[in-house]
Amino acid sequence: MTFKEKYLAGEIEFEAIDDFIEEWNNSSTTETLAQFLGLNEEEEDIWIEESDEALKELLDRR
Repeated sequence: MTFKEKYLAGEIEFEAIDDFIEEWNNSSTTETLAQFLGLNEEEEDIWIEESDEALKELLDRR
């Protein structure tokens, strides 16, 4: 499961995103970070252009 799937299912706290980023950094995957996290284009844009908090708020509305 991706970060987004686990977060929306209530299995992990938002702060676990850092663990997923670290896992991605240490992997040999060809996925982009956004793909690895399960983020769509809108979510990725908000995360990059605004902040972690903005992404968290967006996901919490779902």
